[in-house]
Amino acid sequence: MISREKIIVEHKIREQIRKIIFLSERDMLNSKIDTLKEELDLRGTLRDLIFEAATSDPDKTPHPSTGINVLEKLLKNIIPTVEDDYKVITTDSQQRQSYRAHIIHAIKNTLAPISVNDDAETGPEGLDEQESVDINIEDERFIDIDKDKKEKEEPKDPKEDFASGVSGFDDDHTGRDIAYETFQKIENQIVDAYSKLGNEQDQETFYDYLITNVKLYLDKFETELSGNLEEPTTPEYEQEKDSMDVEPTGLEDEIPENPEEI
Repeated sequence: MISREKIIVEHKIREQIRKIIFLSERDMLNSKIDTLKEELDLRGTLRDLIFEAATSDPDKTPHPSTGINVLEKLLKNIIPTVEDDYKVITTDSQQRQSYRAHIIHAIKNTLAPISVNDDAETGPEGLDEQESVDINIEDERFIDIDKDKKEKEEPKDPKEDFASGVSGFDDDHTGRDIAYETFQKIENQIVDAYSKLGNEQDQETFYDYLITNVKLYLDKFETELSGNLEEPTTPEYEQEKDSMDVEPTGLEDEIPENPEEI
């Protein structure tokens, strides 16, 4: 029979073992918690560093020209719109050339009247008033007998006005129409940016660099688009095409062996 003392000793040993196991598990759990906290803190720090790097530009220094600074901000807003619309035009390069011509022409036409108005505001005083009086007097004497006829005429398609001054793309209006939609989205931003500039030098710089940058970005987009649209070819085809120096007339046209068959 087990003595009472032995039972008590055995019980104490069991209690000590349980306590050791409990303390060991607790320490292990605390260690895991501390490790998890460190990982979370590290992730938070890395996230903050990544965000800081993404939103800051250590090399960014304002340009000495206010016109350039205003233009840079404008380009960041309008160029993505131009790129998205331009890269939709994939049927042929003529459509993209039309888009390019209409966009650049529209920018010039939009900023030209603003420049003229700025010049007029600094013109001789009294001249505008006299001209206004003369015009009003003449207008009161003139009786327009075609007034009713003019009012009945159908309004002109705004896209035709948009294309005024641009020629060579009458057969396909795709480029013109997409350029029109693009310009509806960016026109106010261009006008607002230009209107902020009261210095003549800033205005000239803004205008010149705007046209230049739009052209350069369109060149870039055309290069990217042309690379993506390049169809598979063979050395034999390229050699035959170069020897004939002609362009295929359709996707189903066969390349003749004799140039005289074209």
